[in-house]
Amino acid sequence: MASSNLLPRRIVSLQPSATVMLKSLGALDRLVACTRYCLDVCPEVAGQAIVADSWTAQSSEILGAQPDLVIASVPYQLEAVGEILKAGIPFLGLAPHSLADIYKDFAMIARVVGEESRGADAIAAMQSEVEVVRRKSASLNKKPRVYCEEWGKPMIHSQKWVAELVEAAGGTFVGTPGAHTDAVEIAAAGPDVIVMAWCGAGDRVPLAKVVEQRDWSRLKAATKRSVYCLPDEFLNTPAPTLIEGLHALAGAIHPEGFPAHPRVKQI
Repeated sequence: MASSNLLPRRIVSLQPSATVMLKSLGALDRLVACTRYCLDVCPEVAGQAIVADSWTAQSSEILGAQPDLVIASVPYQLEAVGEILKAGIPFLGLAPHSLADIYKDFAMIARVVGEESRGADAIAAMQSEVEVVRRKSASLNKKPRVYCEEWGKPMIHSQKWVAELVEAAGGTFVGTPGAHTDAVEIAAAGPDVIVMAWCGAGDRVPLAKVVEQRDWSRLKAATKRSVYCLPDEFLNTPAPTLIEGLHALAGAIHPEGFPAHPRVKQI
């Protein structure tokens, strides 16, 4: 482990996932500023200085917090990143695509803050839970087709790590992770289950309105009342919060084998 004198003591997090990881590592006491979105997934940071997120980052806000480490994730506000680096402040930029990437990012943050052991334990716990759900879902002998949506206008498929969670929960991911799509294409694919988790929307996706506007009322997912809204952070925060998303997906995809998550909405 690095000398404690060399570890970062004033961290600015521009991404909720990094804040959640810091919480898991017992390092929230080093956080001096974060975004308002971090509050949604980590209420413990209430009272911290609030700065803009990675995409809209303002270097003056960040530098004003006098950090010795800034953690962000794509997409970045490149001018702000440039100013941070010019000031000689270490910048840790994340760009995860898969669960493996998320585990690597978690391990890297743990190493940087000197909590490698806690990080390894947290990662192992995530991996173990994924495998527990995978084994249970495999015994159910069917793999419903699942459309997961990250954004509604334009329509965008959820990310690769969500596709991996869908597979672990016993479903078949419809479409290409992260790609644009449209209502006609999804209708033609005939999903058995529709899951919406819009970035920044919390759990406020208007399911009935969306189904009506897209002329999806006759789809199998709609007629069987298998259209769900999952809280944004369950699928779009690449951190330990994804385990909540995994259990929520399992309950939506295989209600006969897994309990419904209390925070999931359904029509």
